[in-house]
Order: sequence, then structure tokens, then C-alpha cells
Amino acid sequence: MSAAFPTDGGANEAKEQFPLIFGLDTFGDLNREQGRPVSHAQTIRNVVEQGVLAEQVGVDFFGIGEHHTDDFPMPAADVVLAAIAARTSRIHLGSAVTVLSSDDPVRVFQRFSTLNALSGGRTEVVLGRGSSIESFPLFGFDLADYEELFEEKTELFAQIVRGGPVTWSGKTRAALHEQDIVPHIESGTLPVWIGVGGSPHSVIRAARHGFSLMLAIIGGSPVRFAPFSELFRQALAKFGQPLRPIGVHSPGHVAETDEQAKEEFWPPFRDVITRLGPSRGFPPPTPDFYEREVGPRGALYVGSPETVAKKIARNLPILGANRFDLKLGMPGMSQASLLRNIELYGTDVVPRVRELLGAVAHVGGGSGSQGRRYASSDLLA
Repeated sequence: MSAAFPTDGGANEAKEQFPLIFGLDTFGDLNREQGRPVSHAQTIRNVVEQGVLAEQVGVDFFGIGEHHTDDFPMPAADVVLAAIAARTSRIHLGSAVTVLSSDDPVRVFQRFSTLNALSGGRTEVVLGRGSSIESFPLFGFDLADYEELFEEKTELFAQIVRGGPVTWSGKTRAALHEQDIVPHIESGTLPVWIGVGGSPHSVIRAARHGFSLMLAIIGGSPVRFAPFSELFRQALAKFGQPLRPIGVHSPGHVAETDEQAKEEFWPPFRDVITRLGPSRGFPPPTPDFYEREVGPRGALYVGSPETVAKKIARNLPILGANRFDLKLGMPGMSQASLLRNIELYGTDVVPRVRELLGAVAHVGGGSGSQGRRYASSDLLA
């Protein structure tokens, strides 16, 4: 069976225009060593080590998602990314995601433009509404304003990233009049993505502002997100925006064999989903559910390098995407298993996906200086 990009012109044009990019994301998942959780501080230091290794094995992007819980003690991703930037020179760094709804767009831009300066232009930001909502009560925001907060703050952020003095007024923060927002981006613009987990309105919002689209696919069949990619291309055309990249963010774990990967990932996956279930409205996972999700048509990329590579290579063309970010780990996993995951992903999975998709070298790639373009969209599953 073969999988290919959709046959419409927009998808084919996008396929030729944007490089093939591979990233790794983390939420600062709390590590366990010898059956006991490590400190929050050690978990944060471990994330820095993970980011440095990601560059060493050739990964294009390393992202850290904002969270505020014991399972994910990562409230200041930009600070941790700055530490990684100081020890790397090539890899692009960014959020995965920043919960803009409960933050100040001015401060978000200032933090990430500062990171961009420190990293030499290697910074990106992924903005989200907040599927994890712990930041709303923490910072004094009302969940009844969920949509309005993100809509207004995204509008303001879009104005800021365009550069120049900003004049803006709304309901969610103080107005600005001819305000200069510093530090300025040294060259070009700050790459911005909108993370989408199921809302067509967010897809249209990304297109309206000319931002890129990151599909957060954490459960179910990835194929069901293909209409979002088509909607995004149609909306870009309607708003007179140029084509923009489409990425995929999904959880997974790579080990030497399928059996090892599944055995390492299942207990922490089961435990964290069981804990989160009551607040998210889903039941505890069963072994049968897990097997479906790690199977060829599920959303978990768990297995040997060959298994994971084939699954990525099958789904990227179906989704019209040029980027894949693996969300590595779960709370409770050891640092050694995560470092081995990163090593296998960079040295085995990524080259194999490029091979399966027929990618050829491309100079001056999109989200980073290391990029690839598709030469063929055919894949034998």
C-alpha cells in the first residue's frame, strides 16, 4: 500500500517549498530513578542535557512545552531553552507550546526575542490556547474567557512580530499606543506556529495571521487531521497569505526493539493518563487501547527505529506536513531511557524517514540551516 500527498496543487506546492524537519519536544516530564522521583531541579537539568544531545545526533529542533504541575515542572521553558542555546550552535529551539491565553503577549515576545538574540536566530514559538488549563487559575484568569483571551492575545502577538510601533486595544490587557517592543529581531521575523488539537477555528486563526500550523495529534487516527491541513491551505489562500509549513506533534518512545519500547512506555503512559483522565474527560487506558494507539494507525509512535520511521513516513504525506516533532517521554521514565530515545531518533529514525520519503539534501532549510526537500512522496508501508 502506498501513501502520498493529497493531489491538490496546494499540497504539492507546499511539498516542494518547505524542507523536511524533525524535532523533539518535552514537557519537562518528571524523571524517576531506581523507582523514586527525582527533584524538580534535577528534571530541569536533565532537560538541558536532552537538548544538547539532540543537537549532537542531528535533530533539527528541540521544543519545551509550558506546564505547571508536579508531573511536568516546567513553568519557564524559555529560561531552560536559553541554557541549551548557550551549549549548542545549530539546533533550533522553541516552545511546545506557550499558553498565550494566560500570559502577556508583550512579555512572551520579549522572552523569545531575547532567546533569539542569545541563540543567534535559532528561536521559534508555538502558541496554544491551553489544553492543560492549570495556568488559568494560577495566574488569575477565568476559563469562561478561554476563547476571547486567545483570540485577542494572538491578534496582539501578530502585530508585535510584524515589527514597528504597536497600537492596540482590547478587553484582556491595557491598550498600547505607538509602543516600541524590545528587543527587536535582528534579522527576519520570529517563526510563529499555532498549535491545534482539534479546533477548526484555531486553524483559520493561524492562516489569518500568516502563522504556521502545528497539529497536536495525541490520540486516535492521525488521518482524521488531514482535513485540517486542507482547511489551512484554503484559508491561507482566502486571506491572501503565502503557503506556510505544517507540522505534526505526537508522543512516542524509541528503543532497540518494539517490545522494549512498548514495555518502557506503557506503565508511565498508563499512570499519567489515568491521573489526567478525570480532568480531561477520558477513561483510564486499557492494554487493548494502548496496542491500538501504538499500532500503524494510532497516534503513539512507540517502537524500534524502523517501526517509528515507517509510521512517521506514512503519516506526514497523508497530512500534507513537512515537519514531525516527537514528544519524548512520560513522567516516571528514567533519564537513561530518554537519552537513548533521543540517540536512536536522531541517528536511526530521522535518516530512515528521509530515505523512505526520498528526501534529498537542501541548502538553507526552513526552520533551521539544516534542511531537506521532498523528492518523492511515495512510500511503501
